[in-house]
Amino acid sequence: MKKSLGARAVPVAAPAWLVGTYDAEGKPNAAAVAWAGICCSKPPCLNFSLRKATYSYAAVLERKCFTLSVPSEEHAVATDFFGIYSGRDHDKFEIAGLTSVKSEHVEAPYVGEFPLVFECRLVHHHDLGLHTVFVGEILDAKCDEGLLDEKDKPVVAKLKPFVYGNGEYFALGARIGAGHCDGKKLMGSS
Repeated sequence: MKKSLGARAVPVAAPAWLVGTYDAEGKPNAAAVAWAGICCSKPPCLNFSLRKATYSYAAVLERKCFTLSVPSEEHAVATDFFGIYSGRDHDKFEIAGLTSVKSEHVEAPYVGEFPLVFECRLVHHHDLGLHTVFVGEILDAKCDEGLLDEKDKPVVAKLKPFVYGNGEYFALGARIGAGHCDGKKLMGSS
């Protein structure tokens, strides 16, 4: 039997990301977000949500662009730090000992040490209440070469992304199946 939890967001698990922006003076900033992900394949788009009170909120709207950097497990502490403190008061890159890298295609920084980054042009934003969802078209995706397979796809086991859920971080487990393939077994084909 299921227990009703009421009308509320239940954060089971979502990938940890860092949204990169420059503030009005050109200072690089990044903020941890867990409500993010791919939202369209053609054109390729990502989305994430922020509260209006965050320092990154105004920067995304002003510059009309952002980056989303995907941290690996080894950067869980730094990722959490980027989610706790504000760029209004702290140089988060300096304190975390991470490198702010200028993007090639948008006016926003990304985290140099993180293995995967997306450079995005803001195409939509919609106020949902406490949060605003931002949608960006991916202009470029960059990945550390040693983490790619022969078809230039990131190998998740090497990338080692992690998820955030219910106030905790979790590593991803072992591969459990093949997407767009294993489900065919239920129809008697493989």
